[in-house]
Amino acid sequence: MSFLYPMAQPGNTAKIKVDIKRQLFHDYIDREQKNALKADGSADAVFKTSGDEEINFLITKDLTKGVDVLQYKIESDSVLQHGKKVNYLKGLENILKSYTTKVKTRRFNASYWPQIIETYEQVMWLDIKGQSIEPLIKANHYEVGNIVLTSGAFDNNSGRPQAKNLLLLKYAQLHPSQVFSMLNDNYNVPFRDSLIIVAGHKYPHLLYDFASANNKLGNAIRRIDDTLVRTISRMATSGGNGQVYFPFLDNILKGRLTLQEIDAVKNDEAKYYKLLVKTRIDYVSRAIEKDSIFGMEDLYERLKKKATDVFVRTINGLHEEPDAVRFRILQQLNAQELYYLAVAGEDEIYTSSFVKGVYPLAMSKIGNRGDSLLLSVNFDRFKKFIRIAAGYNTLSHFLGSFPDSKQAQTLMTVFVNNLEKSEGLEDGVDVADSYASIVETIKPVAADMLHNINLNYERNVAAGNKRGMVIYNLLSKLCQSATDSTINLSKDLGIPPVYNVSYQSLVDATVNKVVMQVFFYGDEDGKMNFNGFTPQFANGNWKQTDNTKYWISYSSTNGKPTTVYANKWFDEERSPGELDKAQEALSTYLEEKGIEPTIVVHRGHSYWVKYTIKQIKPAAKIVLLGSCGGYNVIHEVLEHSPDAHIVASKQTGKIYINQPFLNILNEKIRNGNNIDWIPFWGEFKAKAGKVEGFEDYIPPYKNLGAIFIKAYRSQMGAEDE
Repeated sequence: MSFLYPMAQPGNTAKIKVDIKRQLFHDYIDREQKNALKADGSADAVFKTSGDEEINFLITKDLTKGVDVLQYKIESDSVLQHGKKVNYLKGLENILKSYTTKVKTRRFNASYWPQIIETYEQVMWLDIKGQSIEPLIKANHYEVGNIVLTSGAFDNNSGRPQAKNLLLLKYAQLHPSQVFSMLNDNYNVPFRDSLIIVAGHKYPHLLYDFASANNKLGNAIRRIDDTLVRTISRMATSGGNGQVYFPFLDNILKGRLTLQEIDAVKNDEAKYYKLLVKTRIDYVSRAIEKDSIFGMEDLYERLKKKATDVFVRTINGLHEEPDAVRFRILQQLNAQELYYLAVAGEDEIYTSSFVKGVYPLAMSKIGNRGDSLLLSVNFDRFKKFIRIAAGYNTLSHFLGSFPDSKQAQTLMTVFVNNLEKSEGLEDGVDVADSYASIVETIKPVAADMLHNINLNYERNVAAGNKRGMVIYNLLSKLCQSATDSTINLSKDLGIPPVYNVSYQSLVDATVNKVVMQVFFYGDEDGKMNFNGFTPQFANGNWKQTDNTKYWISYSSTNGKPTTVYANKWFDEERSPGELDKAQEALSTYLEEKGIEPTIVVHRGHSYWVKYTIKQIKPAAKIVLLGSCGGYNVIHEVLEHSPDAHIVASKQTGKIYINQPFLNILNEKIRNGNNIDWIPFWGEFKAKAGKVEGFEDYIPPYKNLGAIFIKAYRSQMGAEDE
């Protein structure tokens, strides 16, 4: 039985008799046409994939009339039997489904559709004639050929196996990192071994993973006669210890190191770390000579893990022990091995671990010659080391150890150059902070840095590089401001005031008073800080206004309304979780009252500071990081409060310095004074300046890195970082 079905045909629109047995298949195609038109996100009759109207028109035409025409051709063919017609109609439905899915998941170029429908029809006619479809699949892009071949319409074509292999090869070329996964599912492709060799040389770690598998692909990998593949296969089948060999892959391949030599040290953490450092220095030296090296970054990652796990965390964990006990583990390391502890352990090393242990020991073991230290590691990661030294206020000492000042100047010239090519703002911040570290102690080097900053600015002007022009112009003004107080950074850089914070900007509009929040933590240092904090309010100018289980507050009784909130101290070892509850209870109270503190104070070790930073609100205008090395996280504070003025130490934070700062600040606020940092710092120095470590505290107007970030965002926008 048949019926009349409206369907486009070449040249006009007509009605064709469709056998009722195939009616449903045409309906399915019509449904998928509508779904495809909606894949662009709009339920209309037009497919829009780009701003090019011609492309949109062609895709729409081939999703509607193009499909209708092919339906007509299939249905009207008098030679095709029912089964074949159903097969091709179902295939047409499937390519529409596949296209819609891929477009929706944004894994596909929607403009392929005209090519897909044309290729499908061409392949269909070859199949009707009993010819191989391989040539047409080979001639098309992978995505086009894949949709057509997986439609199900040509599963019985004689050329399908070859066509599938061709597609797998195209896929491997497009996605080389997926080769092993693809081969795992398609083990018998004729080019398997060639792909394994090519992919293995590019992704040795993946080769290792698949070579260790007890399956057909793993067996095939282990049989391949290729030096790299054979070596990695040996590692992968070495009884679970293969990863310890992997960092040394290049030297093993070149016969410079044997598995037996690694076996001799692999169970001794210190000896294994020493071999990693020795190999890293060797690799860097060879890389300078343009030698290609397998696994150089893999070695560094393993070196970083060992440096952190074995040494940095050990000396961090012993921070309350005497130095002789704390740093005993470092005595077995030479200067180069200590250098890599610093650069590889940067993210976790405590301030005191660096300034009291790693740095002075490294320098003593290299004859107190910074130039010799850098030469001995082939200047590997030297920019990172300079950044760390600047952050911990040891850069002046380090550069001052160069017997020839011109060497230090040359080093800092390289440090300054080509910042416009760097990603993000980190390198520019490092230059600003490094300049601030040496401007008063190594003036010739600082002057040379500024000169090179200006030369780089002129170079970027000549090249028309806006990013470079902004970076170097900002750095020039910031560096000049470090010694010239007449420079108005706020006016010149278009940022909020740098030298002062107005009283009115500190007033929380919700409660019409200044609000400070102080964070304490649950160790012995936190207990000492908290016990020293409460007596400061035992005078006629303050009174206790809240005393809950978890938090406390003090408010001014004279002068301007001011309230200081603080979580109470809890012993984290005896009452785990109570300290978190205390901070959470106070934060909940402030949020319920709509209060956002404009002054935030962190009192605790550096490993707690990240928890304080997470809780800083955008309203914060003054932030005191009382921890060791707080200076190194000021940029993270700015992510939470872009306009904050941050006070922090480059080395050890001390209660005898933090508390006088807070006492002076509280009195200024209570009296309704603006905070003018230059006279404030003079008063602060008179109170705490005799305490060792005061010079490591940096006032906000000298936080050149923080000011650089603010100014760059003002001039370029944060999205351009």
